[in-house]
Amino acid sequence: MANGNGGSKLRLWCSAFACALLALVEADGLFVDITYVESAVARGAVCLDGSAPAYHLAPGFGSGVNSWLVHFEGGGWCNNVTTCLQRMHTRLGSSKEMAKQVAFSGILSDAPGYNPDFYNWNKVRVRYCDGSSFTGDKEEVDPRTNLHYRGARIWQAVLEDLLAKGMNRAENALISGCSAGGLTSILHCDRFHQLLPAGAHVKCLSDAGFFINVKDIAGENHAAAFFNDVVTTHGSARNLPSSCTSKLPAGMCFFPQNEVKQIQTPLFILNSAYDSWQVRNILIPGGSDPRWRNCKHDISQCSTKQLETLQGFRDHFLGALEEQGTSSTRGLFINSCFVHCQTEIQEIWFAPGSPALGDKKIANAVGDWFYDRSPFQKVDCPYPCDSTCPIFKNS
Repeated sequence: MANGNGGSKLRLWCSAFACALLALVEADGLFVDITYVESAVARGAVCLDGSAPAYHLAPGFGSGVNSWLVHFEGGGWCNNVTTCLQRMHTRLGSSKEMAKQVAFSGILSDAPGYNPDFYNWNKVRVRYCDGSSFTGDKEEVDPRTNLHYRGARIWQAVLEDLLAKGMNRAENALISGCSAGGLTSILHCDRFHQLLPAGAHVKCLSDAGFFINVKDIAGENHAAAFFNDVVTTHGSARNLPSSCTSKLPAGMCFFPQNEVKQIQTPLFILNSAYDSWQVRNILIPGGSDPRWRNCKHDISQCSTKQLETLQGFRDHFLGALEEQGTSSTRGLFINSCFVHCQTEIQEIWFAPGSPALGDKKIANAVGDWFYDRSPFQKVDCPYPCDSTCPIFKNS
């Protein structure tokens, strides 16, 4: 971390948002070493390249020693041999390529001023190296590619390692995740609950993981075809909730709108109704009309006609949510910021000027819901009405 004159020069060159974020990281300053689950290799619970799975664990302290936050990182998916080979020798396919330390911020921060309800918990960031939201499991390994599709085994091996390190005594536990990790927290929500002690207070949080089944601007079912390929490539069907696969093709069970209603464990869905990743990859995928290039990357550059399409996407998103019912145990924070993932970024999770619905920032809403202090189910007004969204152009 730069300091002295070097730090001053750095600040002269950074944008206002980057400077604010830098200040928050400096104030937090929690860097956590990697842990490799070497014992998992013998059971075939390995990354795409056959290397050991990994996570980062910051031990809890004080009143949080028996509380556990298990957070799954995102990173998309690979849907065939070609795309999985592209990931295989990166941090998204091999623990050999992962950073030995990562910074914990947002929901993973250890500072009460930046993470009021979870700062002193045992906090785990599970690394993502299987490309299937931890659902795949194929025994055979093609010797020509050496690709291992073993995400479900990784999930089990990592959780068992954490249970052996004290999570088996958890009084409070929350599984969370961002993007593909947010989908992980939905698909594995009840399974996570079943691994914890019977008397534990257990809930699930999905950040930017509510991917919807909607046609792209060309009228094609791009997302549905992609998820079907993911499930087929990884052999995921047997590891998806049977409450869904007994009724629908397995690929459709990657869409939370076909899952959430059957989840028994309390679940909080944190999402933008204009999720920037879904806009760029589901609604307007690569190769779409080039006239959408500026709009898909910066919502403020959209024409009136393009905004109508985005408002239609929002309608589809809210419709998919409404199909899930209004369980009193469910939390909802659906804002209108053009962002993707809001728990890991300190500036968005909890800081001066963070996004809010009503009078609550995201961290307050999630904390109140987890501890049963008050329920939270709010949906924002349509873009551009929300003045608390600070980073439309940069997300």
